[in-house]
Amino acid sequence: MKSVLVLEDGTYFSGEAFGKPGETVAEVIFNTSMTGYQEIITDPSYRGKIVVMTYPLIGNCGFNHYDNQSDSSQIQGLVVKELSDAPSNWRLEITPNEYFSKNNIVGIKGIDTRTLAQHIRDCGIMYGIISTESGNTDILLERLAKKKQEKRNLVAEVTTKAPVRRLGSSRRIVVLDFGVKNSVIKSLEKDGCDIFILPAASTASEVMGYNPGGILLSNGPGNPADLPFVKSTVQELINAKVPIMGIGLGHQLIGLALGGRVTKLKSGHHGNNYPVKDHNTGRCYITSQYHSYVLQNNFNGDVIVSQTNINDNTVEGLRHKKFPLISVQYHPQAITQDDTSHIFYDFYEMIDGFKS
Repeated sequence: MKSVLVLEDGTYFSGEAFGKPGETVAEVIFNTSMTGYQEIITDPSYRGKIVVMTYPLIGNCGFNHYDNQSDSSQIQGLVVKELSDAPSNWRLEITPNEYFSKNNIVGIKGIDTRTLAQHIRDCGIMYGIISTESGNTDILLERLAKKKQEKRNLVAEVTTKAPVRRLGSSRRIVVLDFGVKNSVIKSLEKDGCDIFILPAASTASEVMGYNPGGILLSNGPGNPADLPFVKSTVQELINAKVPIMGIGLGHQLIGLALGGRVTKLKSGHHGNNYPVKDHNTGRCYITSQYHSYVLQNNFNGDVIVSQTNINDNTVEGLRHKKFPLISVQYHPQAITQDDTSHIFYDFYEMIDGFKS
């Protein structure tokens, strides 16, 4: 079946459909990862996106339940150059075609994804529409413009609807769930933490009611500036002086609570190979990043920008001179690399030191 991807600036790419026939409209971003397509597709940080994979072959390992980062697929659509029709892996449970059809993902293949990625890099992130229903660019642009006006609360779509406990014998961690990845929870479970996962709209008093040893503000989708109620909650939690760790969106919310501001990146940071410098140790870490917004470095003297991106000098980590908090823009628990998992142990040391 023929399919077409049309960007809001009128640029279009023709290809073949896979997955669910029909139409989907969303922001189009590209990911440069060579591995981890299943983690990307199921990561709540990608909620409501059309994802372009720049690596030319996707799906060669198939899909399995263990690598899922949530209970369902999260992306709005997928764009690939070639989709494997003969996956081979000892953990394979379902083929790519079966997976995408089962999970209602609208996909397009057979297009030059490198050219598409370069276009987004040069012109910036924009909305697009994938369609098997029409090849008329003018009609599709009208549908795209109409759909673009619809507002979605992406965090509300991915957060837990009720508190969940993962029983452990060690430190008590309360996770404010803005779209937490399974690998974050698995990292805490591996270290024996007693985990309480709370909805994103939980108040500071509700969080403190669990008597946390530490609070983790999770990753998630969208613009943190669209969550003003969370900003005030985070400010209250910071003032309570309980150790706090932020990842991704959680890092940005901590920055906003400390007086910072966010701006949108031109093409975003989406991939597994972003170099980040730690200004305390001088080390460079290779990190996994999935975000379109970034904190500006406009903090007062009490806020320490502890890490920055070597490519563009954007803020990658925060600490504070007075409050026990640590936050990072990247994903320290990424399955595809383990260069930065020590961030969790920095958090644990902060919790243990605070108790003593």
